[in-house]
Amino acid sequence: MTSDPTVTRFAPSPTGYLHLGHVRSALEGWRAARGDGGRFLLRLEDIDQNRCRDEYAAAIIEDLVWLGLSWDGPVRRQSEHFDDYLRALDRLEAMAVVYPCFCTRREIRDEIARADGAPHVRSGSPYPGTCRGLGWRQRAEKQRSGIDYALRLDLARALALTGPIEWVEEQEDGPHRKLADPAPLGDVVLARKDVPTSYHLAVTVDDALQGVTLVTRGEDLATATHIHRVLQALLGLPTPRYRHHELVTDAAGRRLSKRDQPLTIRSMRESGMSPAEIIARAGSTGRGATASAARICDSLSRAGGEVRLRRRGIPDRPAAEAHAARRNRGSPD
Repeated sequence: MTSDPTVTRFAPSPTGYLHLGHVRSALEGWRAARGDGGRFLLRLEDIDQNRCRDEYAAAIIEDLVWLGLSWDGPVRRQSEHFDDYLRALDRLEAMAVVYPCFCTRREIRDEIARADGAPHVRSGSPYPGTCRGLGWRQRAEKQRSGIDYALRLDLARALALTGPIEWVEEQEDGPHRKLADPAPLGDVVLARKDVPTSYHLAVTVDDALQGVTLVTRGEDLATATHIHRVLQALLGLPTPRYRHHELVTDAAGRRLSKRDQPLTIRSMRESGMSPAEIIARAGSTGRGATASAARICDSLSRAGGEVRLRRRGIPDRPAAEAHAARRNRGSPD
């Protein structure tokens, strides 16, 4: 009996140009899917309409095409699927595991500062639960007043419903079961007054709707998996396997940022670097990464990517998008 083919996804946010760290993440998912005849999906996480820009979305598509990293099916843009997230949010509200929070960021910081021994994690102290105890009349009055608010997950109530939960983490020595421990993240934001989702809710819903079976992403997002497992359990969604890879860092050991212009794929292309050189460089950080990059280049070559791997220069954007559309036409959704 054989298992179903692997389905992975690359899900950048179009708030800047792709850099080497993005390529490393895309390569991990692309190789995992192509290695067993599976599917590699592209998703644009563009729910932040203040920071996301169409030009960056187009550049992501252009860079991936130039690198030879084809994807299957249409690109999923989160901003076009708010109804999916709203339905999930309605289900969570019906379970009474969501409550409105009217605190400003400053009020939250002040509340944490006043608490003795407040827990601290890498992403900062969790929300102290200031609005969790508001009665329904107080909540309704504040909501009617028109002030901004966020919708938070009542983590304690959620865990009382789910009980202990775990997931399978793929590591170098094989798969390992990990017990979810979301307590350090606290009552995370799931939506806001004017946007029916946040990163946590959208990612969880998208992975289920797209049939993702293996989530490959940087180790900086490993902590978020604890919350995603809670949401999957509450919503009755399937649980993919996870693989959190090491990050590509700069010479000082710092993780790359979209502000690191010299290391964006756009700037590297303009300097004359080939796709093969960029792929090798993206795969040169982490245990076994160089061998991984070599296998990826070999896979691209055998898949008919020899011309793309040698090509230099930046194609015009319409040509790149048309090329992507031709590759994906007829692919299953």
